[in-house]
Amino acid sequence: MKTARRKPSPLPAKTGELAALRSRLAEAVETLRAIRNGEVDTVVGTGAQGPQVFTLKGAEHPYRVLIESMNEGALTLTADKTILYANHGFARMVRCPLEQVTGSSFRRFLSMEDRTSLRPLMKQAAATGAKLLVHLIANDGSRLPVQISIQEIAKVGFERITISMVVTDMTESRRNEALLRALTHRVVQVQEAERGRVALELHDNVTQSLCAAVFLGQALATELSTHDGPIKKQAVALRDMLSQTAKEVERISRDLRPSVLDHLGLDAVLRATCTEFTERTGVPLTMVCRPPTVRPTADIKLALCRILQDALRNVEQHARARHVTVQLVKQAAFVQLTIKDDGTGFDPDKPLTGKNGKTDLGLIGMRERATYVGGTLTVKSVRRAGTSIDVRIPLRAAL
Repeated sequence: MKTARRKPSPLPAKTGELAALRSRLAEAVETLRAIRNGEVDTVVGTGAQGPQVFTLKGAEHPYRVLIESMNEGALTLTADKTILYANHGFARMVRCPLEQVTGSSFRRFLSMEDRTSLRPLMKQAAATGAKLLVHLIANDGSRLPVQISIQEIAKVGFERITISMVVTDMTESRRNEALLRALTHRVVQVQEAERGRVALELHDNVTQSLCAAVFLGQALATELSTHDGPIKKQAVALRDMLSQTAKEVERISRDLRPSVLDHLGLDAVLRATCTEFTERTGVPLTMVCRPPTVRPTADIKLALCRILQDALRNVEQHARARHVTVQLVKQAAFVQLTIKDDGTGFDPDKPLTGKNGKTDLGLIGMRERATYVGGTLTVKSVRRAGTSIDVRIPLRAAL
């Protein structure tokens, strides 16, 4: 601990002791510099009541304890990214002795890619602060995923700008995200398996029984003579009703598990989905389909089919659109599906609600399906100006 002692001295004589005055001034300047840089814990001065001790440590000590007890790393940098201060939490993150961290460049702990990303954010920090996900390169070469929060510290006098930085270890967060993603993927797999089972039951049992009832209704209508007018009309109506029900059950079965994907291909199934939407709702739909030359895997084809089904269902329930456009194209190593409508639009940051007031999980489900196959889903919507949903999925050839 360094202590600065301020000694009283008599004023120089009128004839002047210029050298002594300069010495006292230099001492005062040095004392202020030491106080400002944190090199002084106490100042001892002598006044009319004798020596007095002024403690500087008391005000700073709680903050030092707080910073050192943080689970995050804490840094103070110059504008050129030289580390002026680092707590022990950051030193543990980079597996480097604290004395070797302080005074070094923060860039030594970043990859070349992250250094490039950090440069513009350091400039933005003066205005609004900034956050960035990077990987710290530890002293032993290991990589640690972290989030850094950057903020400029107010200037003191004419000193150079300094930057404060809080570094948060994201390892546990990334692990939890991976577990959640794996759980979501498992839910999708179980859901598709259950849909397939129900679809098979509908096709093999319910649809077959309905078809048999249709034939019986037709036979009954044929046997009835023209003299049984009202009864024959009822028999014909029953036959038509059973026939329509059989078609509806077959449609539900096909939607639950579009097995024709394996036989007719993605293009045909998407077109059939669009045609069915127009027939059911009366909303005109234009489809542009340029299927990729690389045959996508079964998972990708199913994801695109499900996303289109959910998107058109949202249009039907919420958009009040007059026209819909669906486009499937290949871009570089990606396949892109775009669904646009000219409907009422909505706020993408707020969840959609159904007629019963409950949250509609359609968009969440679409996003999860895109993520499941390694893709992304982007929603752009403006009130009274329609909605656009863009899905980009990297192509993987089917085995």
